[in-house]
Amino acid sequence: MKPNPVGWFEIYVQDLSRARRFYETVLATKLDRLDAGDLEMWAFPMSPDSPGAGGTILSVPGVPSGGTGTLVYFSCEDCGVEAGRVSAAGGRVHREKMSIGPYGFIALGYDTEGNMFGLHSTK
Repeated sequence: MKPNPVGWFEIYVQDLSRARRFYETVLATKLDRLDAGDLEMWAFPMSPDSPGAGGTILSVPGVPSGGTGTLVYFSCEDCGVEAGRVSAAGGRVHREKMSIGPYGFIALGYDTEGNMFGLHSTK
């Protein structure tokens, strides 16, 4: 296996418009629609020449959102800033910014679809 093995992620949602507004607000970014045939997918900003994984939000009939089987962490300058936007965007904070020792800081939240997600920063 290669280092940094995650090459893609998908966050399943029930209401794409609501979920898109949530992530655009919390992460202060714009998601772009991907041409994915019959699937409506909205991609987080990505660059093939940068480290990390690209990914999308999407709604697939019969695939529920929610649960905590997989946890996606979004890289931030200061995860406390993004965590501060979660409630106003319609989600809820599960754990405020906390230290993880030499690895920086994390915060955990739930999006509007019931998915838990993480925020990570080095300061």
